[in-house]
Amino acid sequence: MTAAAFFDMDRTLVRANTGSLYIKYLRRRRQATLGDVARVGVWVLQYKFGVIDAEKVTRKALQTMAGQSEEDHAALCRTWFADMVAPLVSPKAREAVETFRKNGYALAILSASSPYATRPLAEHLGIDDVICTHLEVEEGRFTGAPREPLCYGPGKVHWAEKWAAERGVDLSQSFFFTDSASDLPMLLRVGNPRVVNPDPRLRVAAWRRNWEVAAW
Repeated sequence: MTAAAFFDMDRTLVRANTGSLYIKYLRRRRQATLGDVARVGVWVLQYKFGVIDAEKVTRKALQTMAGQSEEDHAALCRTWFADMVAPLVSPKAREAVETFRKNGYALAILSASSPYATRPLAEHLGIDDVICTHLEVEEGRFTGAPREPLCYGPGKVHWAEKWAAERGVDLSQSFFFTDSASDLPMLLRVGNPRVVNPDPRLRVAAWRRNWEVAAW
Protein backbone atom coordinates (compact mmCIF):
# COMPACT_ATOMS: atom_id res chain seq x y z
CA MET A 1 0.00 0.00 0.00
CA THR A 2 1.03 3.59 -0.56
CA ALA A 3 0.42 6.74 1.48
CA ALA A 4 -1.34 9.93 0.45
CA ALA A 5 -1.26 13.63 1.21
CA PHE A 6 -4.72 15.21 1.33
CA PHE A 7 -5.12 18.98 1.19
CA ASP A 8 -8.16 21.09 2.04
CA MET A 9 -8.73 24.06 -0.28
CA ASP A 10 -9.98 27.16 1.58
CA ARG A 11 -7.37 28.82 3.83
CA THR A 12 -5.06 25.87 3.29
CA LEU A 13 -3.98 25.61 -0.34
CA VAL A 14 -5.59 29.01 -0.96
CA ARG A 15 -5.11 31.88 1.48
CA ALA A 16 -8.78 32.89 1.44
CA ASN A 17 -12.31 31.55 1.60
CA THR A 18 -13.14 30.81 -2.02
CA GLY A 19 -16.88 31.12 -1.40
CA SER A 20 -16.35 34.79 -0.54
CA LEU A 21 -14.18 35.23 -3.62
CA TYR A 22 -16.83 33.65 -5.82
CA ILE A 23 -19.71 35.82 -4.65
CA LYS A 24 -17.53 38.93 -5.06
CA TYR A 25 -16.73 37.79 -8.59
CA LEU A 26 -20.42 37.36 -9.38
CA ARG A 27 -21.11 40.80 -7.90
CA ARG A 28 -18.47 42.32 -10.15
CA ARG A 29 -20.21 40.71 -13.13
CA ARG A 30 -23.58 42.02 -11.87
CA GLN A 31 -24.77 38.46 -11.29
CA ALA A 32 -25.16 38.86 -7.51
CA THR A 33 -26.75 41.51 -5.32
CA LEU A 34 -25.29 43.28 -2.30
CA GLY A 35 -27.67 41.15 -0.26
CA ASP A 36 -26.09 38.01 -1.70
CA VAL A 37 -22.63 39.27 -0.74
CA ALA A 38 -23.78 40.09 2.80
CA ARG A 39 -25.49 36.73 3.21
CA VAL A 40 -22.37 34.82 2.20
CA GLY A 41 -20.28 37.00 4.51
CA VAL A 42 -22.52 36.08 7.44
CA TRP A 43 -22.31 32.39 6.53
CA VAL A 44 -18.51 32.54 6.42
CA LEU A 45 -18.34 34.14 9.87
CA GLN A 46 -20.84 31.66 11.31
CA TYR A 47 -18.86 28.78 9.80
CA LYS A 48 -15.59 30.09 11.23
CA PHE A 49 -16.98 30.18 14.75
CA GLY A 50 -18.95 26.94 14.49
CA VAL A 51 -22.45 28.38 14.82
CA ILE A 52 -23.86 27.33 11.46
CA ASP A 53 -25.57 24.25 10.07
CA ALA A 54 -23.18 24.05 7.14
CA GLU A 55 -24.91 21.12 5.48
CA LYS A 56 -28.30 22.88 5.58
CA VAL A 57 -26.78 26.06 4.15
CA THR A 58 -24.98 24.11 1.42
CA ARG A 59 -28.15 22.36 0.33
CA LYS A 60 -30.03 25.66 0.32
CA ALA A 61 -27.33 27.26 -1.83
CA LEU A 62 -27.32 24.34 -4.28
CA GLN A 63 -31.08 24.64 -4.77
CA THR A 64 -30.52 28.06 -6.32
CA MET A 65 -28.48 26.35 -9.08
CA ALA A 66 -31.33 24.13 -10.25
CA GLY A 67 -31.74 24.38 -14.01
CA GLN A 68 -28.37 26.05 -14.63
CA SER A 69 -26.11 24.67 -17.36
CA GLU A 70 -23.24 22.57 -16.02
CA GLU A 71 -21.07 23.55 -18.99
CA ASP A 72 -21.65 27.28 -18.47
CA HIS A 73 -20.97 27.01 -14.75
CA ALA A 74 -17.73 25.11 -15.31
CA ALA A 75 -16.54 27.76 -17.77
CA LEU A 76 -17.44 30.56 -15.35
CA CYS A 77 -15.53 28.85 -12.55
CA ARG A 78 -12.43 28.55 -14.68
CA THR A 79 -12.35 32.26 -15.45
CA TRP A 80 -13.06 33.03 -11.77
CA PHE A 81 -10.22 30.76 -10.69
CA ALA A 82 -7.71 32.35 -13.06
CA ASP A 83 -8.75 35.86 -12.04
CA MET A 84 -9.28 35.62 -8.28
CA VAL A 85 -8.05 32.31 -6.87
CA ALA A 86 -4.77 31.46 -8.60
CA PRO A 87 -3.02 34.60 -7.28
CA LEU A 88 -3.90 33.53 -3.71
CA VAL A 89 -2.46 30.01 -3.83
CA SER A 90 -0.04 29.79 -0.90
CA PRO A 91 3.67 29.49 -1.79
CA LYS A 92 4.14 27.22 1.23
CA ALA A 93 1.29 25.05 -0.02
CA ARG A 94 3.04 24.75 -3.38
CA GLU A 95 6.22 23.69 -1.60
CA ALA A 96 4.37 21.07 0.44
CA VAL A 97 2.67 19.62 -2.64
CA GLU A 98 5.99 19.35 -4.47
CA THR A 99 7.71 17.76 -1.47
CA PHE A 100 5.07 15.04 -1.19
CA ARG A 101 5.10 14.51 -4.95
CA LYS A 102 8.88 13.99 -4.97
CA ASN A 103 8.55 11.56 -2.06
CA GLY A 104 6.08 9.40 -3.97
CA TYR A 105 2.86 10.18 -2.14
CA ALA A 106 -0.52 10.05 -3.84
CA LEU A 107 -1.95 13.58 -3.88
CA ALA A 108 -5.56 14.68 -3.54
CA ILE A 109 -7.54 17.81 -2.79
CA LEU A 110 -10.17 16.94 -0.17
CA SER A 111 -12.78 19.69 -0.03
CA ALA A 112 -16.45 20.35 0.65
CA SER A 113 -16.52 22.51 -2.49
CA SER A 114 -17.66 21.33 -5.91
CA PRO A 115 -15.41 19.95 -8.67
CA TYR A 116 -15.99 23.15 -10.63
CA ALA A 117 -14.09 25.05 -7.93
CA THR A 118 -11.54 22.40 -6.96
CA ARG A 119 -10.56 20.93 -10.34
CA PRO A 120 -8.97 24.15 -11.69
CA LEU A 121 -6.90 24.35 -8.50
CA ALA A 122 -5.83 20.71 -8.84
CA GLU A 123 -4.75 21.30 -12.43
CA HIS A 124 -2.92 24.46 -11.40
CA LEU A 125 -0.92 22.51 -8.80
CA GLY A 126 -0.54 19.32 -10.81
CA ILE A 127 -2.65 17.27 -8.39
CA ASP A 128 -4.37 14.37 -10.15
CA ASP A 129 -7.26 13.63 -7.82
CA VAL A 130 -10.08 15.69 -6.34
CA ILE A 131 -12.39 14.39 -3.61
CA CYS A 132 -15.26 16.83 -3.18
CA THR A 133 -19.01 17.43 -3.17
CA HIS A 134 -20.49 16.40 -6.51
CA LEU A 135 -23.72 17.88 -7.81
CA GLU A 136 -26.48 15.96 -9.54
CA VAL A 137 -26.77 16.72 -13.26
CA GLU A 138 -29.54 15.69 -15.64
CA GLU A 139 -29.39 16.43 -19.35
CA GLY A 140 -26.56 18.88 -18.80
CA ARG A 141 -28.30 20.90 -16.08
CA PHE A 142 -28.05 20.90 -12.30
CA THR A 143 -30.97 19.43 -10.41
CA GLY A 144 -30.18 21.51 -7.31
CA ALA A 145 -29.27 18.44 -5.24
CA PRO A 146 -25.86 17.07 -4.19
CA ARG A 147 -24.61 13.51 -4.33
CA GLU A 148 -24.91 12.11 -0.80
CA PRO A 149 -23.20 12.31 1.56
CA LEU A 150 -21.79 15.79 1.25
CA CYS A 151 -18.00 15.84 1.36
CA TYR A 152 -18.10 17.64 4.69
CA GLY A 153 -17.28 16.56 8.24
CA PRO A 154 -17.80 12.79 8.49
CA GLY A 155 -18.66 12.84 4.78
CA LYS A 156 -15.03 13.65 4.00
CA VAL A 157 -14.00 10.48 5.80
CA HIS A 158 -16.56 8.48 3.78
CA TRP A 159 -15.28 9.69 0.42
CA ALA A 160 -11.61 9.59 1.43
CA GLU A 161 -11.96 5.99 2.60
CA LYS A 162 -13.65 5.05 -0.68
CA TRP A 163 -10.90 6.76 -2.68
CA ALA A 164 -8.17 5.14 -0.57
CA ALA A 165 -9.66 1.66 -0.94
CA GLU A 166 -9.82 2.03 -4.73
CA ARG A 167 -6.17 3.11 -4.91
CA GLY A 168 -4.59 0.96 -2.24
CA VAL A 169 -3.81 3.93 0.01
CA ASP A 170 -3.08 3.38 3.71
CA LEU A 171 -4.77 6.19 5.63
CA SER A 172 -2.82 5.37 8.78
CA GLN A 173 0.34 6.43 6.93
CA SER A 174 -1.26 9.43 5.21
CA PHE A 175 -1.31 13.19 5.86
CA PHE A 176 -4.21 15.66 5.88
CA PHE A 177 -3.73 19.44 5.89
CA THR A 178 -6.65 21.68 6.87
CA ASP A 179 -7.70 24.87 8.66
CA SER A 180 -11.16 23.87 9.87
CA ALA A 181 -12.53 22.22 13.00
CA SER A 182 -15.23 20.68 10.81
CA ASP A 183 -12.44 18.45 9.48
CA LEU A 184 -11.63 16.89 12.85
CA PRO A 185 -13.13 13.52 11.79
CA MET A 186 -10.66 13.33 8.91
CA LEU A 187 -7.75 14.67 10.97
CA LEU A 188 -8.39 11.85 13.43
CA ARG A 189 -8.72 9.28 10.62
CA VAL A 190 -5.24 9.78 9.13
CA GLY A 191 -2.01 8.89 10.86
CA ASN A 192 -0.48 12.33 10.31
CA PRO A 193 -2.88 15.23 10.97
CA ARG A 194 -1.58 18.66 9.99
CA VAL A 195 -3.19 21.93 11.10
CA VAL A 196 -2.74 25.01 8.89
CA ASN A 197 -4.08 28.54 9.52
CA PRO A 198 -6.62 27.10 12.00
CA ASP A 199 -9.98 28.58 12.85
CA PRO A 200 -10.51 29.27 16.59
CA ARG A 201 -12.06 25.89 17.35
CA LEU A 202 -9.37 23.93 15.54
CA ARG A 203 -6.64 25.94 17.25
CA VAL A 204 -8.03 24.82 20.61
CA ALA A 205 -8.38 21.23 19.43
CA ALA A 206 -4.79 21.25 18.16
CA TRP A 207 -3.52 22.62 21.47
CA ARG A 208 -5.37 19.92 23.42
CA ARG A 209 -3.89 17.20 21.22
CA ASN A 210 -0.42 18.75 21.04
CA TRP A 211 -0.65 19.05 17.26
CA GLU A 212 1.78 21.39 15.56
CA VAL A 213 0.19 24.46 13.95
CA ALA A 214 1.57 25.87 10.68
CA ALA A 215 1.02 29.21 8.95
CA TRP A 216 0.84 29.09 5.16
